[in-house]
Amino acid sequence: MIDRATVDKIMDAARIVDVVGEFVTLRKSGVNYKGLCPFHDDRNPSFMVSPAKNICHCFVCGKGGTPASFLMEHEQITYPEALRWLARKYNIEIVEKELTDEERMAQSERESMFIVNEWAKDWFHNTLKNDPDGIAIGKQYFRSRGIRDDIIEKFQLGYAPQRRDALATAAQKAGYKAEFLVKTGLCYERAPLSAHEGATMDSQTKEAPSGDVGGALVDRYRGRAIFPWFNVSGKVVAFGGRVLDSRTKGVAQKYVNSPDSDIYHKERELYGIYQAKKAIVKEDRVFMVEGYTDVIAMHQAGIENVVANSGTALSTYQIHTLHRFTNNITLLYDGDEAGIHAAMRGTDMLLAEGMNIKVLLLPDGDDPDSFARKHSTEELKKYIEENQTDFITFKSRLTVENVSDPVKRSEAISGIVKSISVIPDQILRSTYLTDFAHRINMKEQPLIAAMNKFIRKDIEDKEKERERNLANEEKRGDEGTEVPPTTTSTTASPTTVSPSTATTATTSLTTTSPSSQVELLLLREIIRHGEEVIFQNVETDDGQTVSLTVAQYIHFDLSQDGLQFTSHLHNQILMEAVQHCDEPGFKAEAYFCTHPDVQVSQLATRLAIDRHQLGGRFVVEPREGSLRQRVLHLVMDYRLDIVEVRLKEIQRQLQQVGSNMERMMQLLKEHKETKEIRDALAKRLGSDLVV
Repeated sequence: MIDRATVDKIMDAARIVDVVGEFVTLRKSGVNYKGLCPFHDDRNPSFMVSPAKNICHCFVCGKGGTPASFLMEHEQITYPEALRWLARKYNIEIVEKELTDEERMAQSERESMFIVNEWAKDWFHNTLKNDPDGIAIGKQYFRSRGIRDDIIEKFQLGYAPQRRDALATAAQKAGYKAEFLVKTGLCYERAPLSAHEGATMDSQTKEAPSGDVGGALVDRYRGRAIFPWFNVSGKVVAFGGRVLDSRTKGVAQKYVNSPDSDIYHKERELYGIYQAKKAIVKEDRVFMVEGYTDVIAMHQAGIENVVANSGTALSTYQIHTLHRFTNNITLLYDGDEAGIHAAMRGTDMLLAEGMNIKVLLLPDGDDPDSFARKHSTEELKKYIEENQTDFITFKSRLTVENVSDPVKRSEAISGIVKSISVIPDQILRSTYLTDFAHRINMKEQPLIAAMNKFIRKDIEDKEKERERNLANEEKRGDEGTEVPPTTTSTTASPTTVSPSTATTATTSLTTTSPSSQVELLLLREIIRHGEEVIFQNVETDDGQTVSLTVAQYIHFDLSQDGLQFTSHLHNQILMEAVQHCDEPGFKAEAYFCTHPDVQVSQLATRLAIDRHQLGGRFVVEPREGSLRQRVLHLVMDYRLDIVEVRLKEIQRQLQQVGSNMERMMQLLKEHKETKEIRDALAKRLGSDLVV
């Protein structure tokens, strides 16, 4: 467990712009920064970063927070993991106290999987460099591919020995549990085999008999060259293992990849993104290739802004990751049929996500790996610059030009117009359509009509999908939601509650829901000003004199009638503010924005930031004496909302009461009393509320 002094040191050193800048391309906006939100499909920069407050916030999805909470949300890691990440970045030595057995058991499963993967990466890498077989077999393979030692180090390439339980044995000897070796996919479980069965299996897979066929854990990557997968922040999430060239004949799978796990989903990851992200930002372009060796060969040739999706269809998750760093992508594939297909299937999705696409198909017979090894860096860059084309040119050459059959030509034109229709930027859409019309020598009007038809259909399809989702949600709600009974305790007439004449007793409703907007406005005052005193020298019922802060007053007022916020999270924030208000130096905004609970810190960040403040143009300070006025008004607004909700509930019950006269009279009386409370509150709110 990290000690408090070290935590404080880390928090003091961490700078939000530095941390967010590791994952998002930020541009100056007044005194702040903005970029595309990494937490949702963001096409217009809505993610704002405030160096002054040392927090970030998305005005669309609401996510953000401090450097630590940003990392927790972005990397799906725990608070201690986020602190360690920051400590490494700022070269702060972690001082930890000895964990108890209970605390050790409480370490997250995800953290354990990352730790096992990090150990395995080092083990594979050390085996390649120091083990006799690693040097003779593994390193020789990389040498045969022309891969230099510095590139081996950069990508932490490795080698897995032939013995079927070499890694499993070493890992368990080092203290790592079999459970996590299986969950990460490094090993799989198999019932013990006889020597004959083991030899038969090895001959069928064209692998040499291991001589060890009795263990329950089997190494997934035995006898293969190892390519670790790093996520954006540099954590090892998976591995790819390639059968060596001398053994590829007759083997169905040249590559074996990690299975999906809690820390790895193949459709979300990009090979090489960690090594490429800085170059992508610098060049404002990313090259997309197909495989590990393509990425490595490009790096070795001096082009580092390159990633691979490694054989899977390009996904929106991968596009969102790239979009954080650049809007520009070049698809760099083989010139064969498979390469053409790969380029074609990704364009529409990239266009729909607002990416600017260029395509480059290499000469037939070459892939990026072989082509990069044949040419110098200057030759490679020159070839790319001269031969990459925009997607209109690429698709036109491939599907429309030199096609004489009217039906096929019409279908091809419609396909390209449909691709143009998904582009979100209207001006860019029009530019592409004009260019396409000139290219195929056709009038624009029919193309515009066809494009508008595609756009309308897309809008209709999305609306239908939205309606289906809403209907499904309502159905799930009807099937799974139980409405609790309403409990009431009504005061017959308005009364004044010390310390403020603005406080009026009202209906205590633990199950009704007032306006969430008013509740959030109250919570905003707690976050921003919770420790500030708004009532001084107030005499209590027992004759004592106290001062009340914003948080204490709100809690005192609501508790007079047993009222609470509707959200457990909101109540947690209020209670923590009340508990800490009297501590010297306590600042509610700093406390909650740096809260270890990511939900608390995200909400606090959202409420602490105003759009106009982040824009850097205006900072509106409340006028003198206005804080108390705001809090009093909001508390009364909150009470009024509760009363309004109760009135509607009584009216609903009156409509359903039927012939039960006794119940009707009871409800009518309650309605009259509640209405009197509502009218008194409304009258009070209509005044200037001078206190």
